[in-house]
Amino acid sequence: EVQLVEFGGGSVQAGGSLTLSCTASGFTSGDYALGWFRQAPGKEREMVSCVSSADSTRYYSDSVKGRFIISRDNAETTVYLQMNSLKPEDTAVYYCAAREFRSYYMSNFFLRDPFSYEYIAWGQGTQVTVSS
Repeated sequence: EVQLVEFGGGSVQAGGSLTLSCTASGFTSGDYALGWFRQAPGKEREMVSCVSSADSTRYYSDSVKGRFIISRDNAETTVYLQMNSLKPEDTAVYYCAAREFRSYYMSNFFLRDPFSYEYIAWGQGTQVTVSS
């Protein structure tokens, strides 16, 4: 069973930075997708960024592009989300998620439309609060 644990949430002033980390375990030898999501009160959960274990291609939502950077540690199976120039509207609970590519169809689906890829393993979430 894949398990994920997030770290790094906290409070910061607008314009500041925070870096979140997510350590994953339980993967097989195959490739997988790792993603960061966030959910603010009264809003639906949204994809922020994602990356595949197979390559270094990184994807970002329009709302965070140019401010956030996703990266991963191959050896420790850890994914990071560096958040810069934070805004009050970035306030939310942030979750990391993962799902293995168990077929060629799944890996191709992710490459074709990474923002529609369905994740099945989720972390517990970490609160990020940005004050104005």
